[in-house]
Amino acid sequence: MTLTVWSSLLAACVVISLTPGAGAINTMSNALNEGWRRSIWGVLGQQSALVVHVVIVAAGVGLLVASSPVLFETIRYLGAAYLVFLGVRMIVLRPAVTEDLDAGTPQRESAWSMVRRGFWVNLLNPKAIVFFLAFVPQFIRLDRPPLEQYLILIATVVIVDVLVMWFFFAAAAKPFRRVVRTSRGQKTMNIVFGSLFIAVAGLLLLVH
Repeated sequence: MTLTVWSSLLAACVVISLTPGAGAINTMSNALNEGWRRSIWGVLGQQSALVVHVVIVAAGVGLLVASSPVLFETIRYLGAAYLVFLGVRMIVLRPAVTEDLDAGTPQRESAWSMVRRGFWVNLLNPKAIVFFLAFVPQFIRLDRPPLEQYLILIATVVIVDVLVMWFFFAAAAKPFRRVVRTSRGQKTMNIVFGSLFIAVAGLLLLVH
């Protein structure tokens, strides 16, 4: 991959990562509830899904998903259903803080749970597969060894997305951490982010 092609890839990755979506909402929610440092677990889960998407496209499965309306719609509805599930669960979740004081020690979510949720949030999005199907070929030259090119592409996509998610979206949630120290504030934030998950699910179904 030439420097010019890689620079174009880098610019495209930055723009794509800065576009708000379910991953950004999940990252900000984790940063609010678990803190900026621990939100990295959810970000890493999301990256593992991105790697799977690129592998799917490289293996030719992405073309099958894009060309099969039934398979595409099945994944799309599963993705929307999962986002609705996350949204409803957040809305009805009881605050971990029982008092409006800092004395309470909220129960933390496990790192594995955050990784797993981040993975499914990004994976169950057929539009991401179709997007990578259109995105990847622009940066892969067929007259050169593909493995090295795919490794560079995956590394660039993952590193850029980690930096944007952790240092932009997760960091943006840090000033609101004081709000979730109270049960009322935590409940309000759960309702806000739960509603955002449901709204993204609606967009996934309505926007074709």
